[in-house]
This record gives sequence, C-alpha cells and structure tokens, in this order.
Amino acid sequence: MWMCEDNIVEVPFDNEHLFEQILSPANLNRAYKSVIGNNGCGGIDKMSCEQLFSWLSANKDALILSLMDGSYRPNPVRRVEIPKDNGNMRLLGIPTVVDRLVQQAINQVLTPIYECQFSMRSYGFRPRKGCHDALRGAQEIINAGYIYVVDLDLERFFDTVNHSKLIE
Repeated sequence: MWMCEDNIVEVPFDNEHLFEQILSPANLNRAYKSVIGNNGCGGIDKMSCEQLFSWLSANKDALILSLMDGSYRPNPVRRVEIPKDNGNMRLLGIPTVVDRLVQQAINQVLTPIYECQFSMRSYGFRPRKGCHDALRGAQEIINAGYIYVVDLDLERFFDTVNHSKLIE
C-alpha cells in the first residue's frame, strides 16, 4: 500500500524481479533508443551517443555482469557551467552516455511504480507534465480564491544534499 495524495492505492509490481526487468533486452533497447534520441553530449570519457552502439557491441555483457554482481560504478560527472539569465552560472553534471543508459533503464522500470505516489501538483521532472500544466494548476488555485504565494528557490539544493543522510 502506498499513499498517493489523499488516496491509498495498491501499487502492483513484482519486486522480486525488478532487476531482471531492468536488465531485460527489451528494456535496455528502449533505454538505448531514448539516450540516442536525446543526442546529449559526452561525459568525462568524451564518448558520444554515436559511439555508444559500437561500445555496447564490445562491452554489453561485461556491463550487465557488473550490474548483476554489484561491481558497476558510475563515472564522475563532467561539470559544465551554463549562464543563467541573471548573470550567474548554473552548474550542471553531465553523466557518460553509458551511465545515462543505465539510469534510463532503471528509470523506465521504477517510474511506473512510484509515479502515482507524487503529488498531482508537482510538475518538475514528471512524465507528461510541463510548464503549461503548472500554469493551469496555478490558475485553478487562484480561481479557488487563494491570494498568497510563497516563492522559494532552493539554490544549489542538489549540490548541498547530505549524501550520508540520504543513503541512510
């Protein structure tokens, strides 16, 4: 049982076989197509999306084995500064394309399980939700008679997360 907004919902999933679902050929192929489709730049290893297919042809079995035996370790991210409108810089971390493939494969299996637990009023980084949905939601709140707004910017929040506490 999971809490979803004010409703208790049953979330059906086979937690005994999540890893097999993540590493299934169909899921890995979908993840590959997603990573290639985004055509992002390379991480610290400078491998491009175009090079991923040949890398996987030579290393797929070793990658899967390292995931299965727990020896897989993601690479450090490549740090890039992107200018913000206010003149400051936003620090981005760019994973390698292989790490993005692994992340996408995991995401594709876990998102359907956990998505229903998130608030309907949460719009950031959600499937099939975007800025226009957030604006419609804000308009509904205004139409309901609410007149106060709290503006909160968690500047560099993810850079300041206590990872020891998070892992606990």
